[in-house]
Amino acid sequence: MKKQILVTGGTGYIGSHTVVELQEAGYDVVIIDDLSNSTADVVDKIEKITGIRPTFEEFNLQDYNRLEAFFNKYPNIEAIIHFAASKAVGESVEKPLLYYRNNLVSLMNLLELMPKHDVPNFVFSSSCTVYGQPDVLPVTEDTPRKEAESPYGNTKAVAEDIIRDSVKAMERINAIALRYFNPVGAHPSSLIGELPRGVPNNLVPFITQTAAGLREKLSIFGDDYNTPDGTAIRDYINVVDLAKAHVVAIERLLENKNDARYEFFNIGTGKGASVLELVKTFIEVTGVDLNYQIVGRRAGDIEQTYADTTKANKILGWKAEKSLGETLLSAWNWEKKVRNIQ
Repeated sequence: MKKQILVTGGTGYIGSHTVVELQEAGYDVVIIDDLSNSTADVVDKIEKITGIRPTFEEFNLQDYNRLEAFFNKYPNIEAIIHFAASKAVGESVEKPLLYYRNNLVSLMNLLELMPKHDVPNFVFSSSCTVYGQPDVLPVTEDTPRKEAESPYGNTKAVAEDIIRDSVKAMERINAIALRYFNPVGAHPSSLIGELPRGVPNNLVPFITQTAAGLREKLSIFGDDYNTPDGTAIRDYINVVDLAKAHVVAIERLLENKNDARYEFFNIGTGKGASVLELVKTFIEVTGVDLNYQIVGRRAGDIEQTYADTTKANKILGWKAEKSLGETLLSAWNWEKKVRNIQ
């Protein structure tokens, strides 16, 4: 019998790609998503890619009673991958309480119900935002966490603390937090990808929408950072590579290979790329020109961060494989398919 995994936020961008990789690795997947930042037809697209339809339940994890009923309905879940969260840095600065409530109450509900329903394994979608603006690069797992630059970033740091303390208090729970850097790109089928509602908060969808003519121009926030070309530097990781890291983390927990009951790993490429480098690489691999302008810095943005992935490479046996060019081309192919551009 296939092992059953719950993926919260499973119709979202990273969640949907992870569902595909889990199914292709032989797992039975159940999704919970409230569709606040995704659409139900993602389930159809997943089925089209893998030939298997994941089970889908639509509700918000803040609803404790509904979540309890869910666990009663699905008694065979062996592990949870928790993606479901509000995730826009800018919006979190404007609406901090929305972020604290949604991101932390949903997590606490899951953790509270896990021992009650004999679900022992938990993989958390964390973020490099917990490091803030690091003093030393690249960022290792020993890099001290700093005060977050945004309420969104703070929810990730507080969530990690909640998981760590819960694991200590609950004998049967094991957890892995994956601190990932900047997920970009789309599945090679171009059936799933990043499809933000309204104006994109992330750079790559803004680039592809500008290239597709949906946006008049791309705004680059700040060219006065202390970086080689003045624009901010990030570690851009292909979303399929990232999804595979979740499968490896799940296997580590299911096979009891974890060295501690709570572990955390950086998931990135280990290489930083500036915003301008990203724009130039996109133009190079797609042959599409981009209209862009330099504007002022954006609140909550940090100057530069990129990962040291040695721990994930050695201990998890996972490594990012896809190049930035290949990744940006996959994002453009996805955008073209969504917009019916030949």
